[in-house]
Amino acid sequence: MCYNQIIKYTYKREAFSVKKMILRVLLALLLLVLLAAAGFGVLYAGRLRTVNSIEKITDYSDYNLYRMDVRYDYSIDDVINYGITDNQSMIDAILKETLPLLPIHMKAPQFGCSAFATVQDRHIVMGRNYDFKRDTSAMLVYCTPKDGYKSVALAALDNISANQPDVSMAKKLACLTAPFICLDGMNEKGVSIAVLTLDSEPVNQDTGKQKIFTTLAIRLVLDRAATTQEAVDLLDSYDMFATSGRDYHFFVTDAAGDARVIEYDPEQEGRPLRWTAMQAITNFYGCYAYLVQPNQKNGIYGHGKERYDAIMDVLAMRDSDGNIPADTAWRALQASAQDPNPEDVTSNTQWSLVYDDTALTAQIALRRNWDDVIHYDLNTNTIGG
Repeated sequence: MCYNQIIKYTYKREAFSVKKMILRVLLALLLLVLLAAAGFGVLYAGRLRTVNSIEKITDYSDYNLYRMDVRYDYSIDDVINYGITDNQSMIDAILKETLPLLPIHMKAPQFGCSAFATVQDRHIVMGRNYDFKRDTSAMLVYCTPKDGYKSVALAALDNISANQPDVSMAKKLACLTAPFICLDGMNEKGVSIAVLTLDSEPVNQDTGKQKIFTTLAIRLVLDRAATTQEAVDLLDSYDMFATSGRDYHFFVTDAAGDARVIEYDPEQEGRPLRWTAMQAITNFYGCYAYLVQPNQKNGIYGHGKERYDAIMDVLAMRDSDGNIPADTAWRALQASAQDPNPEDVTSNTQWSLVYDDTALTAQIALRRNWDDVIHYDLNTNTIGG
């Protein structure tokens, strides 16, 4: 073989080797893309089923009630293990768990309210008004966690800029965060919980325990507590961080009628958890109720005593046979509901509801539309008339 032929042969072999290498690289990249796509598909399959379950329940001209069945697996422990230190880390933890790999933004949820417990037709019920000055649609969130109790809860959609979640895929995807931003709920064991705002400095415990945030506490109780006492023990096993620059407390009831307010004592160093047995609560400390006067602010101890008094007056009523009237819960909700007031963050009742801890049903009215009550059954996950 002559010299020129050798050179040409060598060149062809090298060119072939380069092409072969490029082909291998391209095939490897294609495989990585396919694997990534497959992984993304697996990761989001349940999430896409979840957003496809979103359904509009009411048909008001502005703000409405929607429902969504959570069909993806979430992990409370992963959210806790993220390491919550402030509002941003709280938001980052929620987004990492619910919307991995996607550029979704949200703001920290806020809340006001009234809550109470009573016996109605021999059923233990919890009534709750969610009051907040900014108008919002609501999402009825149904969860069936693998290692927890099934539950239904309500989330304020304005907190994720999704008051009309059915108008775009971006807003539907934002609703995937709903399990971690619910403001009240009830689980299959008959435990109900609601969060209410306070006027004290936001609690940020630092005792060395893992830290949870306000709405994660609600998810924790709904998924893992079978009684009010279990709810107390659960919350006391973590440090609490109050979100959105406000302070909060929780009202919890169970199927046995154990109703308590769970708070973080503003008078004690370290803000230890305290609970107080109470039939009702609004936006003041139950453990310092004796220091609170109606129709005024009471410093760190809170406000809203007049709404509490109105609720207790209704709950004390009896019919001619000495029984609690069947409509007591709704009468108490109407007595404590609030019209809009731009100067008061805890005004403007967005929704009112009655959780039946015995029958595991819920009745919901939006924005003081008392004649338009939606009925929900947790046993069957169905909406009635």
